[in-house]
Amino acid sequence: MFYRQAGIFHTNYAADRTLFPIPFERWAVVALLLFAVAAPWLLSSLQLTSYVRPWLIWTAAALGLNLILGWAGQFHFGYAAIMGIGAYASVHAARRGVPWEIAVILGGAAAAAIGSVFAFAALRVKGLYLALSTLAMQFIMDWVISHVPAISGGVSATLQAPAMKLLGQAITSDAGKYYVVLAWTLFVTLFMLNLRRSALGRALVAVREKDFAAAVIGVQSFYYKLVAFAASAFIGGVSGSMLIFGFYQAVTPEQFAVNVSIELLAMVIVGGLGSIIGSYFGAAFILLLPGQMNAFIAWLAQLMGINIGVEALAHIPHMVYGATIIIVLLIEPMGLGKLYGNVRSYLMLWPFGYAKK
Repeated sequence: MFYRQAGIFHTNYAADRTLFPIPFERWAVVALLLFAVAAPWLLSSLQLTSYVRPWLIWTAAALGLNLILGWAGQFHFGYAAIMGIGAYASVHAARRGVPWEIAVILGGAAAAAIGSVFAFAALRVKGLYLALSTLAMQFIMDWVISHVPAISGGVSATLQAPAMKLLGQAITSDAGKYYVVLAWTLFVTLFMLNLRRSALGRALVAVREKDFAAAVIGVQSFYYKLVAFAASAFIGGVSGSMLIFGFYQAVTPEQFAVNVSIELLAMVIVGGLGSIIGSYFGAAFILLLPGQMNAFIAWLAQLMGINIGVEALAHIPHMVYGATIIIVLLIEPMGLGKLYGNVRSYLMLWPFGYAKK
């Protein structure tokens, strides 16, 4: 009923390759963009600052990690370290008087450079060996950031981030920071949408499916893997900078520890490998659901008159949250993005009888 394809005629290749060929999807995207632009007036300051802004930043980071996992088919267990490199590099550059825009780009470039250096060694191996190599990078960068005072100031030091600026003008309002973060996330989303239909994207998919077969048809698997690692690291570095300038306002080593890499990996897996909308869903599921689950459990216990201790109240939501992840993956192992795809495919044919077959 909504995803009708009747009356859509593609008379050239450009029309056939549009991002949103179905009218309903185009109008839905326009409506979402209008809501995103009007969000500072429609949402409270708490919702905008504590929920929407970090969700957008982590979505951009999940999209960058999905470039490695979903498109190139390579394991990466050290993505938080990549984000940390970009965060520290951009903060140090901004503190030394570099314009904020250039400092953020330098943070992404530093992350891409260091990530590519590790990729040269890591890409000589595959599978679990590659996962351990990237995990080793995470531990190495954790140690370097914590124990080199010139970078972090020390193990327990906090490095204050300068104010976010655009064209020399400081951005201090919540709405201004939100729009900067929104622009970055939309840029990454557009890049990933166009990557799917580009020669680079098709080469990465060929490498993901079988690198030996890709080499037979002329695709240089090592080169494209290296490009994927560099592009993903750049996105991660800039996203780490956005996380510091647009949310935390200060950077510490604990913000990019190994547990953050695991959470990012969970965002991609729960959302769906290679799924762009799944990265949005996965980031919301991993980032926002625990807090909402805590509030729901406390409200339900109060409604039923059940007295739950503080320790139990702290652990029960995590149990329910973990069970929710398992249920989602049991229902659809390919993640929330595939669930959306299943609903979309059904609505393309509903209410006709053969839609159920």
